[in-house]
Amino acid sequence: MSGSAEWYMAVGGHQVGPVSEAEILANLRNGSVDAETLLFATGMANWTPVKDVPRFRDELRPAAPASAVPAVPGRRAHEIDFKIVGEDVQFVEVELDPGESVVAEAGVMMYMTAGIEMETVFGDASASQGSGIVGALLGAGKRLLTGESLFMTVFTARGGRKERVAFAAPYSGRIVPVDLARAGGELICQKDSFLCAAKGVSIGIAFQKRIGVGLFGGEGFIMQRLQGDGLVFVHAGGMLTSMDLGPGETLRVDTGCLVALQPSVGYDIQFVGKIKTALFGGEGIFFASLTGPGKVWLQSLPFSRLADRIYKAAPQGGGQSRGEGSILNTAFGLGRMVDGE
Repeated sequence: MSGSAEWYMAVGGHQVGPVSEAEILANLRNGSVDAETLLFATGMANWTPVKDVPRFRDELRPAAPASAVPAVPGRRAHEIDFKIVGEDVQFVEVELDPGESVVAEAGVMMYMTAGIEMETVFGDASASQGSGIVGALLGAGKRLLTGESLFMTVFTARGGRKERVAFAAPYSGRIVPVDLARAGGELICQKDSFLCAAKGVSIGIAFQKRIGVGLFGGEGFIMQRLQGDGLVFVHAGGMLTSMDLGPGETLRVDTGCLVALQPSVGYDIQFVGKIKTALFGGEGIFFASLTGPGKVWLQSLPFSRLADRIYKAAPQGGGQSRGEGSILNTAFGLGRMVDGE
């Protein structure tokens, strides 16, 4: 089948598309699409799982109970295995050998086996924040600046066998694993996109030096900086895609759709260019301008956009009930009064 064919995907019970072959390949490589995702294109008789479509079969990751992180000589962070479960509302299950630990945001734990021990700590519990009360306060202060909780939770496998702990994304979207050892040792991400990481990864802050980015970039002057050589998990809303930008290559995106980027990528804010477009185009006044080299991760549904639509549809925000055709509801509102609204 031609590479120019338009494809459709079935994700979470919904049809997504048309999408290009390149987009499907990118989603396969970053884990957003798996072997069971259904595909359809002109010329096919039925919706078919990715594993049964010859064009994409070779791109599938080997099936395994858990994905082992490739060994990196001299890695200081804990080596952890994992698997990501689900389609559009995902969670990640981390498998820990005895003595291994994973660090997570407070309140994201989904389940854990009996041999997991929890400990709440100031900051991120990484060795880079120093020892003693001063180091702990410094790490906690950094997290306070990003708007996150002062505390993080460390989950450690105690006993003589492998243990499992799972972390759930806070809203519908995708989880992407990033091995910092193979991504240059550092990642800049949105303040609320970090989910969990192998112990040894430092979760700090990244100040935006350009005032335009700070004022109009959607994420303010402060973003999260993940540093180290371990595995981190980042959450994005809706569908997730990654792009590799070449030297000098520029990509303009909605400021809320940016999830993460390598520090080598230049990040600036660009005016849309025309007053009429800015005021009436519905796309905002500024774009994020990303310039390579480096890799960026983008999300299709920022939580702020979803929350704004829900608020506008709610009666408190001026929205109206739809599909409730009762005369009592539409004419007199008596039905809503009975319901306590």
